[in-house]
Amino acid sequence: MAEITLIASAQARPGFEFVYQGPAPVCRTCPYRHACLTLDVGRKYTIQRVRPVEHPCALQETTAKVVEVQPVPRALVVDARSAIPGSSVETGRFACARIDCGNWTICAGPSLPAKQRFRIETVHPEPAECRIGRTLKRVDAV
Repeated sequence: MAEITLIASAQARPGFEFVYQGPAPVCRTCPYRHACLTLDVGRKYTIQRVRPVEHPCALQETTAKVVEVQPVPRALVVDARSAIPGSSVETGRFACARIDCGNWTICAGPSLPAKQRFRIETVHPEPAECRIGRTLKRVDAV
């Protein structure tokens, strides 16, 4: 199901991807903040459809268009017992300093949120490598 938000007119085109960074101080007084600030901070989205409605945007200092967005699936590793397609898991950075591991960026890397809820879409059949002995599976989740 698509979510609605506002995005600067220059970026408002189907297929455009962005990472939602959260509200800026100027957004606190915006009359459109309830439509605009509905996404999850740190999550990547893609624009599905651009609606023909525009509003002024103090943050962008231009107009913003109403768009329908969907979260982009991201690769993650989760505990193997939790790796069930369609299930919802709360995950974040694992405590791991083994940057030589092939899965470190999707397991403990700085681009991951501390804790966030994801819905698992796809589970990869092979176990994910873990250099500290965890039993993990690689998944694609939104």
